[in-house]
Amino acid sequence: MKKLLIAIAIVALTIACKQERKQTITDVKATTDSIPTPKVTKPFIWEAANIYFLLTDRFNNGNPDNDVNFERNEETGELRGFMGGDIQGITKKIEDGYFTDLGVNAIWLTPVVEQIHGGTDEGTGMTYGYHGYWAKDWTALDPNFGTKKDLETLVKTAHNNGIRVLLDVVLNHTGPSTEKDPVWPAEWVRTEPICEFTTYENTTSCVLVNNLPDIRTETDEAVALPDALLAKWKKEGRLSTELDELQLFFERTGYSRAPRFYIIKWLTDYVNDYGIDGFRVDTVKHSTEQAWAELYKEASFAFETWKKKHPNLIMDENPFYMVGEVYNYGISGGREYDFGDKKVDYFNYGFKSLINFELKYDAQSKDYEKVFKKYHELLNSKFKGKSVLNYLTSHDDGSPFDKERKTPFYDANILLLTPGASQIYYGDETSRNLTITGAEGDATLRSFMNWGELDSLPEKQLILKHWQKLGQFRNNHLAVGAGDHKMLSKKPYVFSRSYTNAEFKDKVVVGLDLPKGKKEITVKGFFGDGTKLLDTFSNTEVEVKNGKVSLDNGFDMVLLELKD
Repeated sequence: MKKLLIAIAIVALTIACKQERKQTITDVKATTDSIPTPKVTKPFIWEAANIYFLLTDRFNNGNPDNDVNFERNEETGELRGFMGGDIQGITKKIEDGYFTDLGVNAIWLTPVVEQIHGGTDEGTGMTYGYHGYWAKDWTALDPNFGTKKDLETLVKTAHNNGIRVLLDVVLNHTGPSTEKDPVWPAEWVRTEPICEFTTYENTTSCVLVNNLPDIRTETDEAVALPDALLAKWKKEGRLSTELDELQLFFERTGYSRAPRFYIIKWLTDYVNDYGIDGFRVDTVKHSTEQAWAELYKEASFAFETWKKKHPNLIMDENPFYMVGEVYNYGISGGREYDFGDKKVDYFNYGFKSLINFELKYDAQSKDYEKVFKKYHELLNSKFKGKSVLNYLTSHDDGSPFDKERKTPFYDANILLLTPGASQIYYGDETSRNLTITGAEGDATLRSFMNWGELDSLPEKQLILKHWQKLGQFRNNHLAVGAGDHKMLSKKPYVFSRSYTNAEFKDKVVVGLDLPKGKKEITVKGFFGDGTKLLDTFSNTEVEVKNGKVSLDNGFDMVLLELKD
C-alpha cells in the first residue's frame, strides 16, 4: 500500500508540474502589484547562486577507459580508492539537463590536477588521491579525471546551458609523500609542526596533519623548481614550454619566484585557458591572507584576458568569483574570523563569499522565520556587497545536518529558501546514503552518486522532484537568495521576497507548512488585487482577491510568482 501511495503521489506531482523546462537565463516580467513594467532579462548574481558541489570521482563515470592510472591497484580502505567518476561524466549530466532541472546555475567540482601516484594510510586504511586535494603536479590534469580537452568541453557545455563552473583549488599544501611521490624540497614546504589551531601563527605556519607538506606561502624568497618536477616535465616533452611560460609570468608580474607565485601561475592558467568562472579555495585560514589577494588579482587578470580572447563566449560582466573555505566560519561572526590572537577579514582579500558552517545548526530549530529573518538582517548589514554560501552537508563535515536523511523535504526548504547563496552537495537531492558500513571518517560522506536508486525507487524520485521545483524557483528568482525578506503571515507561514536594482525588479511569495486541500494565502500589501499569479509548485494560475489567493490541492507549499 505504501509503494502504491508513493507511486500515485509521483504521478500527481509529475502531472502538476508538466511544463516546458525553463531556461537558466530567462526573461522575467517584474511588476509592482498589478502595474506591469517592461520585460528585462534576468541577470545572474553570485549572491543568489544555486551551486552544486560534487566530487569529480564520485559523480558519474563517462569514460571507463580512464578508471585506472599510475598502477593505483592496491587495495584501499572502504571508499578510499578511485571509483571511476570523471569530467566526461559531469558533462554528460549537463547535456542530459540534470542540473538545469535542479535549478543549478553553477557547478563546483573538486580539484582535477594530477594527484600523487601512490597511496598512503592516514589511520583509516590505504587511500589514494581520489578526492583531488593531494596535488603532485598543478600543471597537469589527473588522467583518472580526464584530459584538458575534457575540461574545455565541460566548461563550454556548462556555459551553453547557463551554468558557471567553479574549480576547487589548493594552494596550502602538496600531496603526501609516498614511495612514488618524493617530498618537495625544504625551501618549498615544511613538514612540521602539526597545527594547534589556537593562534594565527600555529594555524598558518604548520602542517594540517602528519605527512601533508605545507607550502611556505608566507615567504618571498625565490626558490628553484623541484628536480623531480623538472624531470617529469622533461619526460613528458613539455619542459621548455613550462619554463618559457613561467618566465613570461614572472616578467609580467614582477613577483619573486617564491613558492606561492609558482602555484598561483599554475592555478590561474585554468582560468586563462578555459574561462573558469571562479575558485572555491581550500583551507583558507591555513595560508596568509595576502596569498589570497594575490591569487584573486591574477585570477581576475586571467579571466579578463580570456574574455578578450573569446568575446562571443562571455556569459555576463560578472567579475571573477572566489568563495573560501574558512573551516568553522559562521555568518554570526560577521566578516572577520577570530584566530584567538588575531582577526582577519577575508572579504578584504579577494573573497566575494565564505562558506557558512552555521546553517546546519540554525536548521535544527525547525523555525523558518527565525532563520530567514536572521540571515536577511545580517546579509543586508554587515555583508553588503558580499555574501555567504550556505550548506547542510559536505565532503568533510563529520556532523552534517540530517545525516540519516530523515527530513529530505525540510532540508530542501531550509537550504534553498534561506537568504544567501546555496550549496547542494551531490546526493542531497536524492538522499544519497551518508552512513556507509565499513567507511571511516569522511569517506562515509563520499559514496558514489546513487543513480541506481534514483532509477528504481519511487520515494527517491519524489524527493528529487521536490528539490527540482524549489531549485528552479530559486534560479528563476533573484529575490529568493538576494531579496528583502518579510513575513506576511505567521500561521499559516507566508513570506515575501523582493529584489530591486537599477534595471531589474523581482518579487515572490512563498508559503510553507500549509494545510493540504483548501487554503488561503495572504499577499496583501505585496501583490495588488487583480494581479495574476502562478503557483509554480502546483502549476496553478490564481488571481489576487481581497489581498489573498485561494488554492485547493494536496500540497503544503506554494511558490507564487507573477504570471507572464
